[in-house]
Amino acid sequence: MITITTNKIINIAVIAHVDAGKSTLVDAFLSQSGVFRENEEVVECVMDSNDLERERGITIYSKNCSVMYEDIKINIVDTPGHADFSSEVERIIKTVDTVILLVDSSEGPMPQTRFVLNKALEIGLNPILLINKIDKKDQRAEEVVDMVFDLFLELGANDEQLDFPILYGIARDGIVKKNMEDEENGIVPLFETILEHSSTYPNLNDEPLQLQISSLAYDDYLGRLGIGRIYKGTLSEGQAVEIFKEDETLVKGKIASVFTYAGLKRIAVKEAQSGDIVVISGIPHISIGETIGEIDKVDPLELLHIEEPTLSMNFLVNSSPFAGKEGKYVTSRHLKARLERELEVNVGLKVETLDQTDGFKVSGRGELHLSILIENMRREGYELGVSKPEVIMHRENGKLMEPVEKVLISVPQEFSGAVISKLNVRKGVMEAMNGEGEFTNLEYLVPTRGLLGYSTDFINDTRGEGTMVRRFERFEPYKGEIPQRTNGVLVSQTDGEAMGYSLMNLSERAQFFIEPGTKVYEGMIVGLNSRSDDMTVNPCKNKKMTNVRASGSDDAIKLPPALRLTLEDALEFINDDELVEITPEQIRIRKKFLKELDRKRSGKVS
Repeated sequence: MITITTNKIINIAVIAHVDAGKSTLVDAFLSQSGVFRENEEVVECVMDSNDLERERGITIYSKNCSVMYEDIKINIVDTPGHADFSSEVERIIKTVDTVILLVDSSEGPMPQTRFVLNKALEIGLNPILLINKIDKKDQRAEEVVDMVFDLFLELGANDEQLDFPILYGIARDGIVKKNMEDEENGIVPLFETILEHSSTYPNLNDEPLQLQISSLAYDDYLGRLGIGRIYKGTLSEGQAVEIFKEDETLVKGKIASVFTYAGLKRIAVKEAQSGDIVVISGIPHISIGETIGEIDKVDPLELLHIEEPTLSMNFLVNSSPFAGKEGKYVTSRHLKARLERELEVNVGLKVETLDQTDGFKVSGRGELHLSILIENMRREGYELGVSKPEVIMHRENGKLMEPVEKVLISVPQEFSGAVISKLNVRKGVMEAMNGEGEFTNLEYLVPTRGLLGYSTDFINDTRGEGTMVRRFERFEPYKGEIPQRTNGVLVSQTDGEAMGYSLMNLSERAQFFIEPGTKVYEGMIVGLNSRSDDMTVNPCKNKKMTNVRASGSDDAIKLPPALRLTLEDALEFINDDELVEITPEQIRIRKKFLKELDRKRSGKVS
């Protein structure tokens, strides 16, 4: 247990578009400030501690750490860069004194750059611009600086905000410079700029406590944890407090434990001071945006807005013939307990019990937001069936409104026609088109409904050479019907083991999701039909042996490789009458009604 020492404190956030190098920059902060021992083995992107973050190379959960530079404690927040986590970024930057805006030296400002910068400017922060990856062959740093300046102007930055410091760096190598031609001196120029550009937090320790919760965590032993900044006063272990709730009522509570950050570690302290970011336990129902103060002295801060969900899926008990064979948690009770635990920390999530089926309607902020939850559950041993994602509509003045996204696309010129054709069919509206070398850049407004299932088409149409960036723009009137997947599927009519002989005979008219030897069941989808209708097939049929010809006397069976669907691929692929079956070992797709007769009765003939 550590007793408080009065520190000079500056809180900073690193903000950027996804994959601009935020986590790599934080690595440099930590390694060059003596956080790690000399003999300590340190992985890259050490703040991305979650397995999924490491595999995908993105930050999913915002995290805190701190470093000491001279006599100043610098709390650093590594924020998500993906649009699905925009509300988390918005809340986090309200707890900091300045932000480091990271921009790629060749890409320039991207859609998410605009969003995070706008939020920082709105609350009056004065950003520091860091042009990263200046070692790229196609770097155009000076041009990117001009683009960022234009973006500041467009977003209504004031004179002080427009006078932003400019730095250049290679975060991967731990290098930051004030000028491109300067000698290398680690990231010392960045530390110096932070101290020159941002004042330390004023000492308000003698005032009544004012702490606002900006994010949540969960500990198996301590329960729900609140994370936030102390704006005034000090906070002590065991202190009696009052909480200003979202419904504007006051509730009494008691702080069980207080933690602050030292390097990457969360350490327990007797007391924490104004300006610091703390983690508290002991208040089981604490939530985002609530203000904690001394009893009868609560000075509530403005409640933080949490973005409403934009997408929903049904999480159903796995009802396939393979249910319970590959997972540990398979019942409705297990699903309910896991989703309730997720609600403890995932404030962008909404869970409702379904009336007619054994499952739950789960709403979130986008495909990535929900697929990460599903993938985590799968790895923890859960089995479930998941329905096609549905966009959440709302009404304004009696009109049905739907979310529309800004989509920026860069594709080789020869593929631009296919992309334009597909987006037009999906009710997209082109806003800009220009060429850059051998690539065509497109800017579209597309309904979120029209983008569901489009990623796979985009990769196929551009041979994997195109890039697509998207983010929510606004709500617009409903655009009408949008065609679903145009190809039908091959549906197994029997249980058993897939045979190469049968798959070979069907391969001319289908692309398979399975290989010989795969166990299948009636109603399981085994391939993509080359035509628009669904087809019921027997993938388990084998060549019959006779006394004239042995079953293996023909030429060796040669099949094209099976198409392996990832979780995101499968969720994008399915139609309304289909489900994704998710277990710790497999991701399968199936019809909601497994028996052909039931599908015919429901009007979905296959």
